[in-house]
Amino acid sequence: MRNRQSISSFDFITLQMTFKSKNPFKMQAKTLLQEHIAKTASLTQEEFDYFFSHFKSLTFKKGQTIISEGDKVDCEYFVISGCLKAFFINDEIKMYILQFAMPTWWTSDYNALYNQTPAQINVDCITDAEVLCLSSADREKLCAEFHQIEHFFRWRTNKGYIASQKRLLSFMNNNVKTRYEELLALYPQLYNLVPKHLIASYLGVSRETLSRLHNS
Repeated sequence: MRNRQSISSFDFITLQMTFKSKNPFKMQAKTLLQEHIAKTASLTQEEFDYFFSHFKSLTFKKGQTIISEGDKVDCEYFVISGCLKAFFINDEIKMYILQFAMPTWWTSDYNALYNQTPAQINVDCITDAEVLCLSSADREKLCAEFHQIEHFFRWRTNKGYIASQKRLLSFMNNNVKTRYEELLALYPQLYNLVPKHLIASYLGVSRETLSRLHNS
């Protein structure tokens, strides 16, 4: 476990110089991630700067692919701006959307990431997007060095398990109208941001059914 005093003066000065960048995306990304982490982890500014230094900032255009089926997956992605979708396509070429990832959401193919198997999930950009990328190796390193960071990622993983369970139970127990209302509660801006056929795919209904739900 990393001691709070163990970052050298040289390292800290280097970090300060790095993060005084005028790059608006980096400043926005740093602020958004720091606010996100602060919900469950109490880090000093020095510790957070060190944590942030392990992330790589990436920008993508609308329609650009981040993960394709069959890829080797080394990173997970924290969304700064825009909207991504995680999905898979079955043997009948039917698309099933698992997740819409908006700002402060994380996404990846986690089975491929943790088990080092080829990706089964695709991730692409519904809009132009800006993300932070954290490698699996750096995540493990940071968790070993800081208990607070390990706690944050454990909390986030548990939250993801709960969300997946709730969605599965909703598909088993709730009618389409209830699932639609749950979707809008989870993603309030989604209907005006995302093409309607993608929302229909997430709900497992036709676009015509979605239109009736929206107008009812």
